[in-house]
Amino acid sequence: MTEPMGGRRDAGAVSEFVESFAAQLVEAGMQRMPARVFAALLSSDTGALTSAELGEQLQISPAAVSGAVRYLAQQHMVSREREPGSRRERYRVHSDQWYEAITNREAVLKRWQYALRDGVDRLGAETPAGRRIAETLAFFDFIDGEISQMMDRWRVHREKHFGNG
Repeated sequence: MTEPMGGRRDAGAVSEFVESFAAQLVEAGMQRMPARVFAALLSSDTGALTSAELGEQLQISPAAVSGAVRYLAQQHMVSREREPGSRRERYRVHSDQWYEAITNREAVLKRWQYALRDGVDRLGAETPAGRRIAETLAFFDFIDGEISQMMDRWRVHREKHFGNG
């Protein structure tokens, strides 16, 4: 978002973006509160906000912020950091949060592949169910290879366009 003259951001425009992007994340399967917190962090100039700042901006309770941040941290989409000289924590999105989230999903994909291989072995590759499971496994094997190649290409693309930071 470009800043208006005087360097001040339009709080209404920021709020509209946060709610709009959060709605897209919810439609894709994310819980509502983590989606709002993530969108607020993503749209902040520093990429980091305290619990109090998030609560004030989103008009939510400290407990709601805490639950949302816990979920986002488990998904590797945000990290917690202490403010220097304070006991307060700040929550931060990083420029590579999508990379981290996809990489985390890749670990889930590996577990599914293992379970599917076991299913093919147990049910028999020649049975209708075994063939269906084998096709599902082949799909996930294909996706796994594509994700790995895509992430390699992303690292090169990111370095070229955004530097190493």
